[in-house]
Amino acid sequence: MCSIFGIFGLQPGDDLQDLRRQSLELSQRQRHRGPDWSGVYLDEGVILVHERLAIVDPAGGSQPLLSDDGRLALAVNGEIYNHRELKKQLKQDYAFQTGSDCEVINALYLEDEPASYLNRLNGIFAFALWDKAQGRAIIARDPIGVVPLYWGHDREGRLRVASEMKSLADTCADVAQFPPGHWYDSATGELSRYYQRPWRDYDAVEGVEVAPLELREAFEAAVHRQLMTDVPYGVLLSGGLDSSLVAAVAARYARHRIEDDDKAEAWWPRLHSFAIGLKGSPDLAAAAIAAESLGTVHHGFEYSFEEGLDALPEVIRHIETYDVTTIRASTPMYLLARRIKAMGVKMVLSGEGSDEIFGGYLYFHKAPNAREFHEELVRKLDALNNYDCLRANKSMMAWGVEPRVPFLDREFLDVAMRMDAKYKMVDKSSAGPQRMEKGVLRQAFDGYLPDSILWRQKEQFSDGVGYGWIDGLKAHAEAQVSDRELAAADKRFPINPPQTKEAYFYRSVFERFYPTPAAAESVPGGKSIACSSPAAIAWDASFANAADPSGRAVAGVHEQALAGE
Repeated sequence: MCSIFGIFGLQPGDDLQDLRRQSLELSQRQRHRGPDWSGVYLDEGVILVHERLAIVDPAGGSQPLLSDDGRLALAVNGEIYNHRELKKQLKQDYAFQTGSDCEVINALYLEDEPASYLNRLNGIFAFALWDKAQGRAIIARDPIGVVPLYWGHDREGRLRVASEMKSLADTCADVAQFPPGHWYDSATGELSRYYQRPWRDYDAVEGVEVAPLELREAFEAAVHRQLMTDVPYGVLLSGGLDSSLVAAVAARYARHRIEDDDKAEAWWPRLHSFAIGLKGSPDLAAAAIAAESLGTVHHGFEYSFEEGLDALPEVIRHIETYDVTTIRASTPMYLLARRIKAMGVKMVLSGEGSDEIFGGYLYFHKAPNAREFHEELVRKLDALNNYDCLRANKSMMAWGVEPRVPFLDREFLDVAMRMDAKYKMVDKSSAGPQRMEKGVLRQAFDGYLPDSILWRQKEQFSDGVGYGWIDGLKAHAEAQVSDRELAAADKRFPINPPQTKEAYFYRSVFERFYPTPAAAESVPGGKSIACSSPAAIAWDASFANAADPSGRAVAGVHEQALAGE
């Protein structure tokens, strides 16, 4: 994982050295993502800058990655997990210059069309590829948007791209997220979607059942693929179902290197796990139980409310959003990443994506039927780049720690999402696995975890670190924002006006760093209940009057439901 910055559409007469200096300065704003090395490529038509976090081939693999004849220059932020298989499938010889997993993108470009080869990549990525011979740029982002990417145009109309908005916000009046699952071709000026799956339509999955064994084996394969690394790594372990399953599977493979087909002993055979919370938090207690069961070397860190509050401005600057739930959860994750980096770990596996695949958020208890349940899953997956993926990536990468998300592995997605949602729905009258959210997933991994973890109720990360965290943030915002200010919020913030004092407080901090209308528009709006999409508000009449996205806002479902909601 790294960062990229690029300027395309340079013209004769442009001061290339001035643009090179400017590009380095702007790229430096995101150097936290890649503190290990910097690389620059300058051509008459393009400037590419790469800040590297060395995970695979740390001794080589510096970017931009050039073809042996100098025709291609590639800057990538991400990991290609199936790069070895793709190399074996190449139809023509390619002279690889490094051991980087990402260099296979250059080889694929030379023998296949982007719409085809992008669908063959299993990984998380955002890249800019320059073909000097054709004067052509290809820009693409992974299917779900695990890796961030922004783009916009400067005053001279040149296209600029960057891994984070902070490198573009004050030079591109139209800065926006590059859409996940899409690619852009400068030769035609077209932006095209390449990622299309049959399971997006409920009619294609209706009646389809997936056996627990198939589900488990698909997830085990996803975790195994994502253990590809040449540096020390660990797992995030909140003690919830999702992170515990990632840790449980990783622990089974940790003793061997997948790069050597599991035949050689791993360089770091003991798996380290990490958790954080306020003193006495639910997550810290549950994580300790899970870690003891799995035999990981566990590190549980406490933080105080004041430490979290002190970090808030930097968190918002790094994650580039004013979304309430994202900021609540990003702050402890940001603090945890700093601890992890201090221990010399550069990559972690995390449990994001499971709730969007299996309907783990507590508001899914209110889904009226399987079709609406499934359609909400698709909406949630489409929005992940704005929420959980953004949080996980930018919170961790603020300290140069790469997060990987096995639940969002594209091959696992194809297995889990072709299951009819009726098998994912909660049936409280059932004595079987469907008595609880994500029952099919819990059933598939029966025996992998202690029952207290396997059947633990869903806790959103911002709740699990300690209920005092959210309650304290609300109280702090109440003291900072007056009733009069909130009543006039739509005048100060006409784009997505904040509806609560907490939201107003975060928006004010965001505006200090990103004051432009385009920056405000880069964050989606709309009401939410316990992380729902706006569309799901119609599922229950009580949702219409609830303004808090915490899981505790779902009355009658969460064991610690908020009073009066």
